Amino acid sequence: MDKLCIFAGTILFSYLAWYLGEIAGLEFFGCFLLSGVGSIVGVFAGWKVAQRFK
Repeated sequence: MDKLCIFAGTILFSYLAWYLGEIAGLEFFGCFLLSGVGSIVGVFAGWKVAQRFK
């Protein structure tokens, strides 16, 4: 369950960060960096959700 929640959180937050970067008018590299930050946040959020289900 941990890996599934972390995977889902990573995908969701990474895409969301990329989308917000596009809205803000960032170019490819800015969106790429923001997506990386979103992935890190997604790992943490997914891990916290998995801990709640245990």
